[in-house]
Amino acid sequence: MKIIILGAGTAGSGVAGALASEENQITVIDFKPQLLEVLKEKFKITTIVGNAAHPRVLEQAGVKDADMVIAVTDRDETNMLACLIISKLYSRPKTIARVRAVEYLNNPKLFSSQGIPVDIVISPEQIVMESIRNLVRYPGASHISNFANGLVKLFSVKAVANGLLTDQKINDLKSRLCDRKIRVVAIFRQGKPMIVNGDAIIRADDEVFFVAPSKDVHAILKELHKLEAPIKRIIIAGGGHIGKRLALALEKNYHVKVIEKDIIRAKKIANDLKDTLVLQGDCADEALLLDESISSTDLFCSVTEHDGVNIISASLAKSLGARKAICLLNQSSYNRLIPATGIDVAVLPNQETLGFILKHIRHGDVAQVNSLCGGTAEAIEAVAHLHSGTESVVGNLVKSIDFPPGIVLGALIRNQQVITVHHDTVFEEGDHVVMFAIDKKLVNVIENYFQAV
Repeated sequence: MKIIILGAGTAGSGVAGALASEENQITVIDFKPQLLEVLKEKFKITTIVGNAAHPRVLEQAGVKDADMVIAVTDRDETNMLACLIISKLYSRPKTIARVRAVEYLNNPKLFSSQGIPVDIVISPEQIVMESIRNLVRYPGASHISNFANGLVKLFSVKAVANGLLTDQKINDLKSRLCDRKIRVVAIFRQGKPMIVNGDAIIRADDEVFFVAPSKDVHAILKELHKLEAPIKRIIIAGGGHIGKRLALALEKNYHVKVIEKDIIRAKKIANDLKDTLVLQGDCADEALLLDESISSTDLFCSVTEHDGVNIISASLAKSLGARKAICLLNQSSYNRLIPATGIDVAVLPNQETLGFILKHIRHGDVAQVNSLCGGTAEAIEAVAHLHSGTESVVGNLVKSIDFPPGIVLGALIRNQQVITVHHDTVFEEGDHVVMFAIDKKLVNVIENYFQAV
């Protein structure tokens, strides 16, 4: 595909890096040449210095022949204006625009058929907020995400020494959980994927990914002895877009405090948050954390715009007695530092957002995509269709489909019901199939089998 990315910041560079590795023709526009130079050194892409919403610059980038334009500059107004200009002057490219401000998103008429012509509106802050909220609802999981409109969840847990998972064969684990529609779809050991089969053995510190019906996840976590005590008291470090959204989502059901350094921002969000205590101060100030009873806090969640602050404050909170600490990392390379800090989970906004974008780029009939493990792996929900003259799974047994070893079937949803996948299960038209590809290079195999009608 020919894709134009507007903005070379954290989001734009992350998307460019992921898509450039898939043989797409990528052009990135930004007014900061230093950012473009860094990208050009890393990837085989074209870069253009200029205003991303200027018609001349867009034409220079080849917008007339582009398949998609992804507007992810750091200004909502620039992203929306670029999409408006593209819609009025050109006909072909599909447009995706990042919109961060809640005030825009709370007015859906802005993006109706009579409003600003954006094909797909994405809000990374909303996506990240929902990811963190899932971790709050399911303590004990390292990652959790929804598929099939919430009927199925993908979740991961870390195998601990002397725990139920450790030194267990997959087959033995299945027999322990035989009454539940659960499947082990991936095992990552020291960041590297292991081939999953019945004889695979889980070792301490492995990250194990499961797919299961949503209604069973709490029971499964309890059975795995990973369901921790419910979270009640939460401190959110950072009152920016993500921090405010997270507080709004949690304040009705939890005791929430927000620490914001900027006094003007602190006053502003205090007016919007009715059941949240907003504190003006430094989230890495030990005295402040002790004053706010950090030792009796169930969750400390650091979501400022600065990775260094997030790592330091979350690590400090954990050392002072917080039961669980989550931090936001815009630079995925910093994720390597997390094991030594005591921080429980790092949330990567670029990775969370990338899955949403990939859903609209994949060639098959794809309903949902999750980019995982630093972007090296993907979980995909695809829809089965019968094709003439092309490969199709419809009417075939699972065991007759030549899926490579790195693709694992997690769940099959038929008529809004989750059914158990066996070797002798026959795929039917319209089935939704949740799969895990341990290497995203295998995604083209899924695309070939699950082509859109």
